[in-house]
Amino acid sequence: MAWGFTVTCVAGLAALLWAETNRPAWRRPAKMVASTAFVAVALSLGAWDTGFGRWMVVGLALSWLGDLLLTYPSRTAFLSGLVAFLVAHVAYIVAFLVRGASEPLWFPTLVVLVVGAFILRWLWPHVDQQMRLPVLAYVVTITLMVLAAAATAQADADWRIPVGAVAFYLSDVAVARDRFVAPGVVNRIWGLPLYYGAQLLFAWVAAA
Repeated sequence: MAWGFTVTCVAGLAALLWAETNRPAWRRPAKMVASTAFVAVALSLGAWDTGFGRWMVVGLALSWLGDLLLTYPSRTAFLSGLVAFLVAHVAYIVAFLVRGASEPLWFPTLVVLVVGAFILRWLWPHVDQQMRLPVLAYVVTITLMVLAAAATAQADADWRIPVGAVAFYLSDVAVARDRFVAPGVVNRIWGLPLYYGAQLLFAWVAAA
């Protein structure tokens, strides 16, 4: 069943990418099919049976909620979606710590922190006063998620965790660029495959 849900997620992503340029009205149903499928992957693999898996499922479910909220154009919906994804990253951080984490290596940590600072500097002039605190909180949280993923992978050598975390991080750069800097379908064309690839990796690793 997990492979069937994975194929469904990929098909939903393909439909979503097509809808972005051809049928905007189909964006929400295509997106929610893809997002529902990655949650179903984790559940079908029995992720709910372990503490690590349960926290991963919580993160996936909150991401599903964030996906739904971001299909609406209002500022309130965007902010609510941002909060849903922020809490999802907190759930992933807890999951990685539950699974077990080593002390992070200084060089990867420095790289992630420098990248996070650069992204904030890039975004800051484009973010209005009301959104600055939520954006800052989000960048800090997803940066911590990547660091936790790296520390966990260092402990158990599962490549899917850091690769998924980095892909998620990059997909959020696409969302930020689309929302604050240079809106356009090109952001979604490269950001959405990274996002769904990350969530599928997380869904499969949730039961490992």
